[in-house]
Order: sequence, then C-alpha cells, then structure tokens
Amino acid sequence: MAADSSRDPPLFFGHRFPVGFDIRPRPPFAAPVSDVLGKKVLKGVSRSFYLTLRMLPVAMREAASVGYLLARTSDTLADTAFTSVPARLESLMLFAGAVGGDSDAPRWDGSLVETIADPKERRLLEYSEEIFQWLHTLPSAEAELVRDVVKTIVSGQALDLERFGHATHEAPVALESDAMLEDYAWRVAGCVGEFWTKLGFLTSGQNYSTASESVLLEKGASYGKGLQLVNILRDVVEDLSVGRCYLPVDDPNDIQAVLASHAIWCERALVAVADGDAYAETLHSRRLRAATALPALIARKTLQPLRGATWQNLAERIKIPRSEVYLSLFHSLRI
Repeated sequence: MAADSSRDPPLFFGHRFPVGFDIRPRPPFAAPVSDVLGKKVLKGVSRSFYLTLRMLPVAMREAASVGYLLARTSDTLADTAFTSVPARLESLMLFAGAVGGDSDAPRWDGSLVETIADPKERRLLEYSEEIFQWLHTLPSAEAELVRDVVKTIVSGQALDLERFGHATHEAPVALESDAMLEDYAWRVAGCVGEFWTKLGFLTSGQNYSTASESVLLEKGASYGKGLQLVNILRDVVEDLSVGRCYLPVDDPNDIQAVLASHAIWCERALVAVADGDAYAETLHSRRLRAATALPALIARKTLQPLRGATWQNLAERIKIPRSEVYLSLFHSLRI
C-alpha cells in the first residue's frame, strides 16, 4: 500500500503479481465465478488474482475472495489521495472496527466515494455492505482467519500513512532500518502467506500438504514478504517521486545509496521468493500448486532485470511482457 498511489494487497490475494494488466482468457482448468460480487467487483479490481482465485480448490475460494475484497477496500481507503491523512486514518479505523465485528459495515459518505478516480474502486466501496454480508456467511473459523489477516494488513496500511502521509518529493522520508522494512512487508504480505496456510489446513486437513503447518507458516510468511519486496524494488523511483523510500537508507536523496540498498534487497527478495517454490512443491492439489507457484514464477522474471538495474532502468518501470506471463501460467500447471 502506498499513501498516494494504488498498491494492491500482495501475495495470494493478488497483492499484486508484478505486472500491470488483467489476464482475461478463461482456461479450461479455471472454475467460473458467477455471482455479482465476483463478476462485477472482484474481477474489476483484482487483476491477476481473479485467475488465481479460479484455480483454487472450491473449499478455499470463498474465504480467499472475501479476504481479498476486504483488503482491497482498505487499500482504496488508504490511497484516497484527495482526502487528508487524518481522514484516511479515520476511515481505516472505522473499517477495521467493522472487520473485527465491533460495528456494522460502514456506509461511506458520497463525497469520499467521489474522490476516487477509478470507477472500479468506487464500485468496491459502494458494495461494502454486500462484502461484509459475504464475510458473515462464511463458517466461523474461516471468517476468523479473514478477520485476523485483514486487521494485520490494515495495521500496515495505517503505519504507512503515518510514516509517509506528509512526505513530498522535496522532503522524502525513508524507513530507518532493515527491521522496519521486514515488519512492513510482513504486515501487508507475509501475514497473507500465513493466512493461506491456515486456510489450506483448515479446509483440507492433512490432504493440503506433505509438510507440517508450522513449516509452511514460516515459508508462507517469507514468500509473501518476498513478493512485497519485488513490488517495492520495482517501484522505488515512482515512490521516491512522491517522497516515499521503503529502502532503509540514511539519505533518500542519495541515488547511489538507494541503488546500493536496492541491490542488497534484490538478493533477499530472490531468496524469499524461492520459499514460494518450496511451499508449492509440498501441496497435494495440482491446481493449488499452480495458484501458489504462479506469483513466484512472475516475481523471478521481474527480479532478473531489477538486479543490477540502473536508475534510468528503474525510472522506466520494468515490466515483463504479457507473453511471458502466459508462459509462466502454463509452466505453473506442470509443477
């Protein structure tokens, strides 16, 4: 999540594969999503995750869908650039209260909705009540997992606003330590890897994986953090243009220092993403292996040009071609 530009929730919620387009074909292995929230809301804002969702086993699909929609809603609230930072924080806290069950689904003021430029994101807020109703229909254990992960994500988004809400291009702000970056990456993505693991064992039991839950909780958290790091590493120049530097450096205006930190974190991201491959290899379901492995495949392809990239390369915002995404998709089905 970023204070003034959309950064989707990461990892298995779609927290965004490191590409900037929707995948629209309907492969024969992917189950359709026919409800209004799925077709009109989820597909509109989820980008590549809509495809991942349709590859998931039915038992995991509902909780993952609701979790994504809630996380995407909180990200939209935090990214309302034309609303003040205190107002955004207030909206996030109102939302978090509803997620935790302390209050009813929030009804957003029309003036807030109108500040959102993307019509798909406006629709997301307009359907808030229906999304919360969907949450209430989940089995209690699944709903509790969704509530926990979304509350953790919201805590990361709120922390992001507090740190960077008043940063500017002229007065940039950088995270102060490696630990702060690790913590942020866990809050907005690593926790989703843990959610994915808990949901898998809850719905499939020992048929979920050949590995233990404790092992996959650790690998899932690492994998999620790695995917978030890829997003940060790809967007470093764009983020700095509005004063945000997620890389821990003493002076975010020192390009050489930022590039040096960038190189270090590229290697750490590569190691963390490899945990996604190890995670996927343990899963019994072929479709679930594909859904889990696909973000890792795409992340590695994105990291290749990021490693050793110049500032100019980064300013041009490295993306991988659509054709490579499709190749990654079909490769993931063979894992």
